[in-house]
This record gives sequence, structure tokens and C-alpha cells, in this order.
Amino acid sequence: MATMADLNSGHMPTWCPGCGDFPILIAIKNALVKGGFSMEETVVVSGIGCSGKLPHFLKSYAFESIHGRALPVASGVKLCNDKLNVLAVGGDGDGYGIGMGHFIHSLRRNINMCYIVHDNQIYGLTTGQTSPTSERGFKTKSTPNGALEDPVNPLAVAITGGATYVARGFSGDLPHLSEMILRGMQHRGFALVDVLQPCVTFNKLNTYEYFTKRCYKLTPEMHDPADRAKAYALSWEWGDKIPLGVLYEVKKETYEDGLPQIKDTPLCKQDIEHIDIKKLIDEYVA
Repeated sequence: MATMADLNSGHMPTWCPGCGDFPILIAIKNALVKGGFSMEETVVVSGIGCSGKLPHFLKSYAFESIHGRALPVASGVKLCNDKLNVLAVGGDGDGYGIGMGHFIHSLRRNINMCYIVHDNQIYGLTTGQTSPTSERGFKTKSTPNGALEDPVNPLAVAITGGATYVARGFSGDLPHLSEMILRGMQHRGFALVDVLQPCVTFNKLNTYEYFTKRCYKLTPEMHDPADRAKAYALSWEWGDKIPLGVLYEVKKETYEDGLPQIKDTPLCKQDIEHIDIKKLIDEYVA
């Protein structure tokens, strides 16, 4: 079984001191170790952005894709070998901006993987522009007079779009965040863990202090995650009170369950030498 030391890649993180990405990396490691996941059977797929560098600092198989494309690549990895533990990581700009189309369709397909979003309400890598989750009126170098749009609500989108596990964590609460990620990895279906991740360099509004004053943890007495209507209502709670925890979780057939071709053997391990694709090629080149 892997230890925390086994997960070190040998490369030191290059994020800004105090960045919320550091706790997310540690939380992922905690979840992998506590869940007893094999690193030889774990693949981490990232997009572009500060979060996109996370696989560099984790000793596992990895794929750093292009901007907004972490989910289609992760989906391809999972369908090629459905026995793998597949994680996708990205930022709010990466996943809820240019990657929103892929996000929507990944939700409804319910492919069995965990998507961890570093949600800092700003574009950090490109030095501080408004992102899809920035609050209305938020002033940045790209919106000097304040953002004119209402922010994207990723949790509401996920609940209505078909995700079967929707949770929110906070970089300032490492034990709770580790638990949310572990439950997402253990869940069978598409799991979203949206992480409130302060950007200490470019976002002076959504700080550690901002979230610490507002965030509260959901308990079983307060909320049944199977209650979709209540989960949806909670997803819109923002401002003076921000809920952390599992908002929604339900059991549902996965995309892979509908593929008899991989019921017994992963696609990548099947014998294809006897398959003649000449007829298929002729159909397309005719």
C-alpha cells in the first residue's frame, strides 16, 4: 500500500506561496493513501492553468491536456481501461469556461471518474482576469469597471446535468477536503468536487478569511444528499453562508455499464489481431 512519501514525484510545486493548490495536492495524496489506491492503476489528467501542473508533483500516470480538454481525455482513458482510477483536475476557467461543453456532456454520461476543480474565481496563470465563477461587479484587469455577468453556478449545473456525486470543499480545511475527494474517488459514477481555492496573488476578495467566515459544513442531520431538490437549493446558497460537504449523491448506472464490449475485459487488453477492419476502411474511403 502506498504511503505519502511514495506519492512524491521528486518535483517541487511551483505555485505562489500560500496558494490554495497546495492543500488540494495534499488532499488528493491523503485520499489516495487512505483509500488504498494503487498508483500503478491511477491516472491523473489535467488541463491548462495553475492547477494543470498538479500531475507534475504526484507520482502516478498522468496526461497534461490542452485548455478545457481534461474531461474528454480522462473519458478516453477510462473507456480504454475501465479498471483504472481516473482523476481529472482543472481550474474554474479551464472547466467552466472553455471546457463547459465537455463538462455538460461528462455529467450526463456518468462515466465513473472524479473531477476536482480548483475554483478560485479568477484566471491565475494569465495574471488575474475575470473567470466564469467571478462575482458580478468583480474588478480585474479584464473588467476594470466590474464584471457584468452573473457567475456560473457549477454545483447547480452538475446536479441538474446528471452528476451522481456533487460536493464542495475548501482549501482552508484540509481534513474535510481530503474526505470529500476520497468519497468522490470511491463513488461509482461521475463525481464533481468543486474546491474553493483562494488565489493569494490575484484575488483579494475571495480570500481564506472570506471563506472561513462564511463556510459551514453540512451534516446528515441537516441534509440528505439523496434529496435532489434540497441539494439544488443549497447549491444557490452563497454570500453570508456557504455550504461545504456532499450536496448530492445517488446510485445510477454508469456509461460503462451500457457497454457489453468491456464487461469482461478492458478494451486495451482485448485481442484485436483477428479483427479485419478492411471493410470499415473501404466504407469510408470509397
